[in-house]
Order: sequence, then structure tokens, then C-alpha cells
Amino acid sequence: HVQLQACGGGLVQAGGSLRLSCAASGRSSSIWDMGIWDMGWFRQAPGKEREFVAGITWITGSTSYVDSVKGRFTISRDNAKNMVYLQMNSLKPEDTAVYYCAASRLSRLGARGAHYWGQGTQVTVSS
Repeated sequence: HVQLQACGGGLVQAGGSLRLSCAASGRSSSIWDMGIWDMGWFRQAPGKEREFVAGITWITGSTSYVDSVKGRFTISRDNAKNMVYLQMNSLKPEDTAVYYCAASRLSRLGARGAHYWGQGTQVTVSS
């Protein structure tokens, strides 16, 4: 079983930055041995469906983003610490949502969804 622990949300003014962090833990010491292929972030705003934000393929570092965050958000990983990060710059009020760390045993996290979810962390961007 894989556990995801996310942190780093908060309140920021429009144009500001935040960095979300997510730590993965399980019976194995490495992400690969946990059976994880992709990790990433989803978000859910009030009254809206949960949407994919960014993903990273652990073994290659290949990344993908939803169009609305391209050029502003950057996803990265730390192999040694089993951590994934989401650096969010030039934040907009429409980025306000609960952000969830996610992991999948398959590729294409955004299209196929996640097998594991962390608890949400609130990001609020004021105008």
C-alpha cells in the first residue's frame, strides 16, 4: 500500500508563488519498487469536478500539464526522497482549489486517473 502526504498550500495574492510537496511512502524504499509509474497533482475547486493539473513519469522525468497552467507551474521529483513538488508561479484567483497529490501504477496519469491519493491541501489566491 502507498501513502501520499501533501503539504504546502496556503493563501497568496494573485501573481504570487507557492510550492506544494508530496511525500510517498510504502513497504518499499523506492517509488519504483512501490509499483508507481506516474505521480502528479489534481485540483478541485468549489462546485467543480476534480481536474488533472500536472504529472511526471518517475523513471523518465517526462512531464505533462493542463493547458491552463503551462508556463506557470512546474512539477519535479526527488528520487532520493521519494518526493514530488509543484512549483506554482504567477498564481491567479482561478487557481484556487484543493490540490491533491496522486500516484498511478500506470502511465498517463491525467487520462487514466490515480490509484493512490493524498489528502488535499488548500490553495487560495486572492485578487
